[in-house]
Amino acid sequence: MDPNFLDNPAFANLSPEKMQFLLSFAQKEKPVNMKDVMPFLLSNMRQAKENHIDFTKPEVELICELLAKDLPPKEQARVRQLMSLISMSRPNQAP
Repeated sequence: MDPNFLDNPAFANLSPEKMQFLLSFAQKEKPVNMKDVMPFLLSNMRQAKENHIDFTKPEVELICELLAKDLPPKEQARVRQLMSLISMSRPNQAP
């Protein structure tokens, strides 16, 4: 994941807790195939929830986009498709 991802304007107004969580997330070894992406994301989102950290839909989409950036093109398309399905099932909620 690009180490400068937090420079993205979408992350400009994050709380210190969210910022710390994302910095920790950025330092973790990322999965390199789709089979491992979802368990990785779900585990990290569960950890955030346990720490009472909720991300907005746009924040989650951007995190997934940044994570998928390092995957092969075919896997990137699968992540985008999965995010589309998740977006339809959770229109305006934080995950």
